[in-house]
Parts: sequence; C-alpha cells; structure tokens
Amino acid sequence: MEIREKKALVLGGGKGIGRDIGFFLADQGATVAMTYHDDWPDESAAMCRQLEALGGSHLAVKVDLRAPDQIQTLLRNIEASFGELHILINNIERGGMPVVHGQYVPEQWTMELETTLMAKRWVFHHALPLLKKSGGSVINISSIAGVVGRSGPAGMIFNDGYSAANRAISLLTETWAREGAPKVRVNELMLGFFAGRHAEGTRGWGMLDRVQQQAIIDHTLLERTGNREDVLQAIRFLLFNADFMTGSTLKLDGGYTLGADRVPPMPEGV
Repeated sequence: MEIREKKALVLGGGKGIGRDIGFFLADQGATVAMTYHDDWPDESAAMCRQLEALGGSHLAVKVDLRAPDQIQTLLRNIEASFGELHILINNIERGGMPVVHGQYVPEQWTMELETTLMAKRWVFHHALPLLKKSGGSVINISSIAGVVGRSGPAGMIFNDGYSAANRAISLLTETWAREGAPKVRVNELMLGFFAGRHAEGTRGWGMLDRVQQQAIIDHTLLERTGNREDVLQAIRFLLFNADFMTGSTLKLDGGYTLGADRVPPMPEGV
C-alpha cells in the first residue's frame, strides 16, 4: 500500500503508541484522524496542537469509544470530512493492572471489556463500509496478555478481564478478515512490554520494585522492553509490505511468551 494521500483513522491518538503511529502516518503523507478522550488531558492537548501545526486536513476528535452511538457519529464525520478511509489502527484499550487496582470491582472489569474489546468491534463495524469502498488495511493492536494471562512476572501487570478481551481480539481478527476480503486486509499486532505501554513510563511499571521489573526483562528472550521504533517498523511492514497477509497475528514481544522455557544444552548421550 502507498500511504501518500491515503486517509487513516487512529484510535487512542492522545498519547503513547497511538500518537506515535498517527504522526508516523502523517509524516508518510496520509491524512489522519486521531481520537482522544478525557483520560490524559495534558497529553491530548499537546497532540491536538501538534496535529494542528502540521496543517492540512488532519482531524483530532474527542470521542468516548465506549458509546456505539458516538462511534457511528465519528465515522459519519470522517466520511463527510475525508470522503474515504483506507487505514484503521484499532488501538483503543484500557488495561487494569493488578499492582495498581488490586482486587476487581465490577466497574473495572466492565471498563476493560468495553474499551479493549467492544469498542474495537463497533469501530470496525461502522468503518467497514468505508474501507470496502476504498480498499485498505486494518491493524488491531492487542497484547500478549491474551496469551499469558495473569501468570508469571506479567501477572502484576495484566488483569483477567484485559487478558480475556485480548484473547478475543485474535478470534475477531480472523472473522473480520473474512468479512473484509478481498478488498480489506485485517491483521493483528500483538504487543509485549513496551515503554509507554505496560513498561517504562507507565504507572504500573513504576509501582514494581526492581526485582519485579527485572523478572519481566529476564523472561524476555531479547532481554529488553520494546520501544517506539519497534512498533513503527511493524506498522510499516503490515501496511507497506504485507499485501498477501490477512487474518494473521504478528507477535511483537521480544520473545516474552517463549521466555519461560529455555533450551538446555544437548547431553552427551550414551
């Protein structure tokens, strides 16, 4: 896919990985709409100023993606403003960290399911007609929480509801790939521990002691957490170089999900 002059919708653009992806696409020549909500007002305000400074027809849209009616209005506004849509970065989520939130209350569980799973579903549902008209690509951003759950060193960071929601995203990715074919490709980018997302720069990571932080790094085969450029390289691949890929999950975790089992030295034998 050529990015220049394409139209893109990036959810969760107020901060972190969503913001990085949005400005990466804008730098590549796309016109982007980036959503934000009330969660991080200072970061969202900075994103809006930065996007406005780029000029052009970019949009910063405040929306509560837990509300299907607001999602429907969002897509109508994008159609009215852009006329078409080629790229959907389905990045909305809220993950309750056990180290931060402790024992579940019903409101926390509901929020994790509403944002991490339900919002993605309704955004895709309302975006699909536009995407089919233009042809294009959907990237569902998910987490290895859907694989490892609340276990091992990650159990301090990944909550049950968040993990369950991310497990479901893989199933929906396959279903949506069938619905979008042949014009719309749908793939999943499953992230491990990244700066700004579960690792450095997050409240939960800061509440872990050094031993707990190191346990996560030691569990990761590449012995580090991920960074902005790691994500953007994967986004670049899925959009630019994966024209024959749909319904697939690209796991970008530095080998965390494999790290519990190391290969022992080959024995001498008898």
